[in-house]
Amino acid sequence: MNQTASDNAEEFGFRQGDLIQEWLWDDDVDDSIREKIEKLTNEDLVDEEYDSAVDGAIIWWRDGDDEDELSDTIVDAYAVLGDDGPLWVLTPKPGREGAPSPSTVQNAAKTAGMNAATPLTVSDDWNGILLRAFGKGR
Repeated sequence: MNQTASDNAEEFGFRQGDLIQEWLWDDDVDDSIREKIEKLTNEDLVDEEYDSAVDGAIIWWRDGDDEDELSDTIVDAYAVLGDDGPLWVLTPKPGREGAPSPSTVQNAAKTAGMNAATPLTVSDDWNGILLRAFGKGR
């Protein structure tokens, strides 16, 4: 990934005008990621209570949260995605507080019927993992 793409949040695959839903926000999230996505899409992020179709989703996930809850959240987030938009799980990087084991997101994604890509650095403290439904390519 080049630094310009990262600076502009282009690695997420979101486009201008996309409506992005944010799940499991807490006060430890990286606001710079949120701001970059909002700048790229020119739209405010919507929260998990939003119940209409969206173009993409991000899920903030930390170690210590229930893996079954992650599977359920993935299913819920995927259910409102239009045209199989990008679905990302954002986790603290290894060595940071709240960093999950590498298998946690993969196992939760598999339970939810999704494949998890290799983690991608999206900020100094957070990685992003793109999920795809089984049998779906991008």
